[in-house]
Amino acid sequence: MRPTPADPAAWQAHLAEGNARQARKRVVADVLLRDVAGHVLLVNPTYKPGWDLPGGMAEANEPPEEAATRELREELGLSLTLCGLLVVDWVAPHGPWDDQIAFVFDGGTMDVRAAEMSLCDGELSEAAFVSQEAARGLLTDRLRNRFDAAMTSLRAGRAAYLHDGNPTW
Repeated sequence: MRPTPADPAAWQAHLAEGNARQARKRVVADVLLRDVAGHVLLVNPTYKPGWDLPGGMAEANEPPEEAATRELREELGLSLTLCGLLVVDWVAPHGPWDDQIAFVFDGGTMDVRAAEMSLCDGELSEAAFVSQEAARGLLTDRLRNRFDAAMTSLRAGRAAYLHDGNPTW
């Protein structure tokens, strides 16, 4: 016999068991941040090859937008209010990694130079504002597609949904 809400303790245990068996997704929360000249901020992580948008992995039970602002604060000493959502990208399993959900939020425009930022926690070797074309050359294919979608979303005023960096509609 299955528990019912009429027995709250048994019902909560039943729900917890189901929750424990459901899939867990890794969540990435990045930020598209621009300077007053229209350049975009990229960071060079020490723990993987290539450049990336600033941001990082969400912690357990952390909302993606809070993960994005926390990562900017921890890694670059930046405190900012996000301006909206630009991209949601479902990333297929690759290498040793299961699938993940990647968010890109609009960080707006800041009157700050990369030299004025602090690389705070050792996870980044560099941070630089670069032209959009230079950014496209520094990012991997998967990230370049997500970056392009974020730039398109910024101009269009609506978020994009991607599968592995490719628009779904």
